[in-house]
Amino acid sequence: MIKKIIKISSEHKQAKYRQIIQSIINAITDGVIKKGDKIPSINEIANEFHLSRDTVILAFNELKTRGILAATPGKGYFVESENVGIVKKILLVFDELNTFKEELYNAFIDNLPDDTQVDIYFHHFDIHVFSSLIKERAGKYSVYVIMPANLSGILPIIEMLPNDKVYILDRMIDELQAYPVIYQSFDEDMYNGLSVAHPLLKKYIKVILAYPGGKEPEGFLTGFKRFCSDKKVKHEVYDQIKNKPIIKGEVYILPTDRMLINLVKRSWDLGLKIGEDIGVISINDSALKEVVANGISTISTDFKEMGKTLADFVENKKTGAVKNISRFTQRNSL
Repeated sequence: MIKKIIKISSEHKQAKYRQIIQSIINAITDGVIKKGDKIPSINEIANEFHLSRDTVILAFNELKTRGILAATPGKGYFVESENVGIVKKILLVFDELNTFKEELYNAFIDNLPDDTQVDIYFHHFDIHVFSSLIKERAGKYSVYVIMPANLSGILPIIEMLPNDKVYILDRMIDELQAYPVIYQSFDEDMYNGLSVAHPLLKKYIKVILAYPGGKEPEGFLTGFKRFCSDKKVKHEVYDQIKNKPIIKGEVYILPTDRMLINLVKRSWDLGLKIGEDIGVISINDSALKEVVANGISTISTDFKEMGKTLADFVENKKTGAVKNISRFTQRNSL
């Protein structure tokens, strides 16, 4: 049975571990083995062809990262997938799904080769969910992209993964500085965005930041307060918006789409015109904000650019830290 699956020739120019990989792929495409079938063990292959165990392990590990093989402790290796056309498998662990993360994801996969498979999961700001996702998938992917959000103490979890296959996205976190990262500088982006918008803010009597804390980056708050202090802008911080009064002459900076929808509906009910009676700035841009309430102004990182940069990092095995582009976009709400 072993020679029906593995074919190795000392006259072949291809490295022995590559011949093992290709043999198993050929056996799958020829229908010799199918999903769920057990394949010969590392020792069986090494002994049959007079190879070192390390050579066989190298081949099996690559097939595992491509998702073709899976190991069951105490039972050996089995065919996990018959999709042998996939050369690279990437695991994305995001915090949550929303419209701008979808833009990031689409830009990422649009800039990857066709023979790449991307699996996406969400930890929903839960350390236990995050830990389970990583533990269950360690060793099964070629690349791991982690969006840690506000989770702390995650280095021991991420250290389960090969350190040269991990990329950090969205936040610069002290304990993860050893890994390549594409990040937002939330403090700087808020400060710079409001500085560009400052001439438009002058016609309003007060600027309100809705900042619930929790999963929202602290940099939004520090950048906002620094701007208001430097520019002598009258301001206030709310922990939420839904139970607060909406007052003519104020500007509202909203970090979530739910807050934006709430404010738009209530302003309509009160007969307040957005962009005239009150101002609105939404954090994180999306195509929908071009049309909502005749256009919502935003301060936002460029999520499409982040996806493109991530693809470049992964494909070219880049290292270091790159700050993603952020900008203020003026629309009719300001």
